[in-house]
Order: sequence, then structure tokens, then C-alpha cells
Amino acid sequence: MQTSTQHQPEFFLSEEGLKVAYKHWKAVNLPKAILVFAHGFNSHSGYFQWPAQQLTAQNFEVYAIDFPGRGNSDGERYYIADYQQFVNELDKLVDLAQSTHPGLPTFLLGHSAGGVLSSIYVLEHQDKLNGFVCESFAFQVPAPDFAVAVLKGLSHLFPHAHVLRLNNEDFSRDQAVVEFMNADPLIANEVQPTKTVQQLSLADERLKTDMSAIHLPLLILHGTADKATKPSGSQYFYDHASSVDKTLKLYEGHYHDLLNDLDKEIVMGDILAWLTEKVS
Repeated sequence: MQTSTQHQPEFFLSEEGLKVAYKHWKAVNLPKAILVFAHGFNSHSGYFQWPAQQLTAQNFEVYAIDFPGRGNSDGERYYIADYQQFVNELDKLVDLAQSTHPGLPTFLLGHSAGGVLSSIYVLEHQDKLNGFVCESFAFQVPAPDFAVAVLKGLSHLFPHAHVLRLNNEDFSRDQAVVEFMNADPLIANEVQPTKTVQQLSLADERLKTDMSAIHLPLLILHGTADKATKPSGSQYFYDHASSVDKTLKLYEGHYHDLLNDLDKEIVMGDILAWLTEKVS
């Protein structure tokens, strides 16, 4: 596990005047494409340090956002008032990357809840992308439907009440990664507010309705032992997206954060092979 302090954040301003942090790792030689990372819960841009090193070595320009209220970004911690705001901030980062490297093919990788937000982004901006990698999609979660419904209801009465905690131990089988997460001040005591749960549920509902409109090349990845999200959600995405070029890979026994889990090299190899095929 690479520490998040090894690569310093940069910032742009949101429409609300908040400082939104991101990281940029430069290609070792002449860049051939751009990859933008979007993180999920219990995470931030620093968790893409190792994947970024693998990608930049293969001459990809790599960017990773800290969504508002997370990582080094401004905003109420872990609070999503409107998921569309987060999609808009992701769009700003894609625009920034493309203006810095005009003409390069651009790919997006969204992890978990970041995969949900990225999927909404794909619905709205397919013309800006050459492909989408969806990792550990938080389209279906282990919580019972009635519990999610209760949390959505509470979001109207107590929007800022912190109610949903994910276990760091469920993210990786690598004990060093879990220890890093447990000591990381940027995700310390991370508990999701009811409003955040409601907004992700609304995004999921929109995807269920509109998923067939996605036609980009897709690489969908999930671990079969993921306790935070269900592999069946990734299967649903694969089955319902209209993309002709789509691949689903299920990794037997892998946990939630595939790029910080044991055997992450296998997953990274699959991502690099897919990306390289798309830009060659």
C-alpha cells in the first residue's frame, strides 16, 4: 500500500466555490491516453497510487479526484446533498485533463460508489470517453431492501445523521492495506449520512431505468468475495448495457478493493491489456 502523501494534491474550484482536490500522475514517456479514477466510500485519490504507477509506466496520463467532503477536498465530510454535483465535479476533472492533453483517448475508472457516479457520468457524457472500467460496482449492496428504504426515509428528517459504516477489513485481504486504512486520517471515523445513502439510491434507480443507453466499451470487474457490494450488480450492468464491446471479469475470492487486494497484479494486468487494446 502506497501512502497518500507520496503524491501531492492539486485543486480546482467547484461551482459552489469549494476547493476540489485531485492528483495527477504523469506518463513516463510520450502519453498515449488519459485515465481518470473516481473513488468510492472509505477511500480517496491516494488509494490509486500503486495503479497510477503501473499505468504511467505504460504511458497513460492518470488523474484521480477527491470528491467534495472526502480526501483533501472541501465540503461537509462524507455528505452528498445532490449526486449530480459530484458528477459535475468529475466532468470538470475530465475537461481539465483533456484540455491539458488535447486529442488523447480518455477512459474513466469508477470504484464502488464511484462506479455509480461514474456510470451516471457515462450516461451524460459518452461523447467525451473512449471506454469505461467499472470496478466493484455499488449498484447492489448487501443491506436488505427495507433497511435501505428506512435510511432513504430518514434522509428527509435527519439528512446529516451518520448511519452507514463500512468495515475496512472488507476492502482487502492484505493486512497491510487494512492497517493503512485504519490509520488514515482522511477516512478516520467515516460513516455515511442518510442523505448520502439516499442520493446513491436515487442514482442507482436512475441507472436501473437508463442503463440500456450506455453503449461505450465496458470492462466490468468484481470480486466474488466482496462483502461491501454484490457481484450480481456487475452482472446486471453487463446484461443490461447496450455496449457491443463489453467484458465482465469476476475474480474468485477477491475482496472489495481489487486494486489494493492480494493478487492486485492480476487485476491490473487485465485492465492494462484492455486499455492497450483500445488505444493500439
